[in-house]
Amino acid sequence: MANAHEILNRIKSIRDTMKITKAMYMVSSMKVQKAKKKLAETLPFFDGLQKQIREVLLHFPEMHHLYFDNRIEDERELVKRKIYIVITGDKGMAGPYNLNVIKAAREKFSEDEDYRIYCVGETGRHVFMAEKLPVSVDFRMSSNNPSIHRARVMCEMLTDKYKNEEVDEIHVIYTRMRNSVTSEVRTEQLLPLRTSRFLSDQVKKAAQGEIVDASEMEIFPSPEDVLETLVRNIITGFLYGAMVESQASEESARMMSMKTATDNADAMLSELSRQYNQFRQAAITQEITEVVGGAKALQKKKAKKKAKAVAEEA
Repeated sequence: MANAHEILNRIKSIRDTMKITKAMYMVSSMKVQKAKKKLAETLPFFDGLQKQIREVLLHFPEMHHLYFDNRIEDERELVKRKIYIVITGDKGMAGPYNLNVIKAAREKFSEDEDYRIYCVGETGRHVFMAEKLPVSVDFRMSSNNPSIHRARVMCEMLTDKYKNEEVDEIHVIYTRMRNSVTSEVRTEQLLPLRTSRFLSDQVKKAAQGEIVDASEMEIFPSPEDVLETLVRNIITGFLYGAMVESQASEESARMMSMKTATDNADAMLSELSRQYNQFRQAAITQEITEVVGGAKALQKKKAKKKAKAVAEEA
């Protein structure tokens, strides 16, 4: 069993650690709020982009566009060359956040034969490279502090590969916050875009007998060129949103992890304080016993001397 001095050292060490975990909890809490604010500020713009794409597709239903899943060439392909963009954190201490993303990514990889991995975040990169998986060395992005500029750079790189037919499908694996406590790993197909995703509301209205406005529309220079610009913007927005959601999920997981660590440290402090108090009480009791024993011995010695002096006088 540890002595009182060792217990005091452990108490000091745990208190120093608690200062760190509390500070990290506060920092993560602020980052979560910041990420939520960034996402809320950009949602109206990208919702507007989706509405514009929906209107173009509605007015030109016969158009087969490169970036959508309505091309005959895409249906004839038996083996799809895929890119998986996996968004993890750059560091640990975030509970099961990184592990959940990596686990979901492994499940998707097992379903495919021809794929490449594009990692956003160093944790996923290190794990997949250690497992000898096909990680792209030309794609190196941090998951910290996502920005529209970074999303646009990613969009240009990915759409160029897709346009040059170097890849058939692009998927994003990221973490989405359901609420402040829980989150879920999601896999979304980035390219080609699903036409049904944009026209689902119109199909529903048509099924209910509601009138859908499909009047003539003129677009310059052409519907294909306008749609390509809109698609690049919507992909940029989706990548940005996925990175922001992932960062918010990571910081939320880190916040909960730090709270758990602080609570556990507090419980350890209570137990160590109890042990230390027991040592102090035992030491005080021993000192009192020694003082009482010494006083009694002194009294006996005095009594002996007195008895001896009386005997000599007699």
